[in-house]
Amino acid sequence: MNHEMELSIGGALRVRRLGFGAMRLCGRHVWGWPRDRENALRVLRRATELGVTFIDTADAYGPHINEEQIAQALHPYPRDLVIATKGGSLRPGPHEWERDGRPSHLREACEGSLRRLRLDRIDLYQLHAVDSSVPLEEQVGALRDLRDEGKIRFIGLSNVDLAQLQRAERIVEIASVQNNYNVGNRSSESVLEYCESRGMAFIPYFPLDAGDIAALDALRPVAEAHGTTIFQVALAWLLHRSPVMLPIPGTSSVEHLEENVAAAKLQLEPQEYADLDGVAV
Repeated sequence: MNHEMELSIGGALRVRRLGFGAMRLCGRHVWGWPRDRENALRVLRRATELGVTFIDTADAYGPHINEEQIAQALHPYPRDLVIATKGGSLRPGPHEWERDGRPSHLREACEGSLRRLRLDRIDLYQLHAVDSSVPLEEQVGALRDLRDEGKIRFIGLSNVDLAQLQRAERIVEIASVQNNYNVGNRSSESVLEYCESRGMAFIPYFPLDAGDIAALDALRPVAEAHGTTIFQVALAWLLHRSPVMLPIPGTSSVEHLEENVAAAKLQLEPQEYADLDGVAV
């Protein structure tokens, strides 16, 4: 498989299959600006220099700071860059994550993201998480309305199970799903397989399990055999796992960014892929 191949989001947005998750550019606990503000901007600019064409963020990251960083670093945006953001989460404090799927809030959140990102339309707008206190149909319906008004182009979901995804599809076309998934965590396997069958992009967040992927002993001999890192092996496995896979490894380090992007060129042996298929816990 050619790991450098692109995929299409919604049948129209062509992006390279290794993106960048910008969340880690915020301060500690994904709150506020980091100590080194200029470094965060350098990382974003370097990502596009390396050919990254998909950047993922959310209004809850910072909150709002992450979107502001992206605009400050990259606006006016490269023509081929797709910026995906999310709404539906609230951040009352550094350690707090709450959900708000009320249509009024989702509209307010989307319009705030448009302003911060300096966009007339968001290419991919994702429901950050399903709010159990609001009917799913109302949450997804609000995104459909925003799409119909031209404020977003394609709709994605995050943190959903298969039943929720299928319910959402009855309301509007879903272009992508973003769930926790990596070589050691296959809890969203059924969602991934469904995305494959429907041609939806599957965006695994925590593709390196926030660094804890290093604890998987099965990665070490593969990395040693190829003279690479265990993190690059984990990303190579993801890219091989499915043609709809769009990993978004995040980092606040230019060096680690360059390492992650280089994983797109790593080709493992068929038996190595097969061995890694069986290591999920």
